[in-house]
Amino acid sequence: MINGERSIENDSTWSISYFNINSIYGVIFMSDYNWCLGPHCHEKKTTDRVRGVKGNKVLRTRKIALDCEWRRTSKWGHFCSQRCLDDYENKYLAQFVALGPRREPLETPVEVKKIKHSAEEYSWGIKRAYTETVIESVDNVNR
Repeated sequence: MINGERSIENDSTWSISYFNINSIYGVIFMSDYNWCLGPHCHEKKTTDRVRGVKGNKVLRTRKIALDCEWRRTSKWGHFCSQRCLDDYENKYLAQFVALGPRREPLETPVEVKKIKHSAEEYSWGIKRAYTETVIESVDNVNR
């Protein structure tokens, strides 16, 4: 069986793709959602987070629908707001940096050019000479 497919027990030669069921019949499975990873998301007092019956209410982390390709492939498929993303980054930044620390700086070869402009070329009605600094990348492969 191919990954992501569910077979029907009655007929072993027949299988229905999980994604086809979802798109044809509009069935929504829990894998179509992610829970927000914000460490304090469940503490924010908003009405859309309130769940439970009278006398037993709780604040729950927001569920994020993965209803479009953009959300599936971006950070917004894991965080419900900028605040939750910032909380997550602040809490786990040291661990994240420890995964791939930088021990030395990166460098990009460039060429710096100074271009002198005469007073006639200056704009906004002001006549004054100026020097422009242009930074261009250098292709190391063809050097």
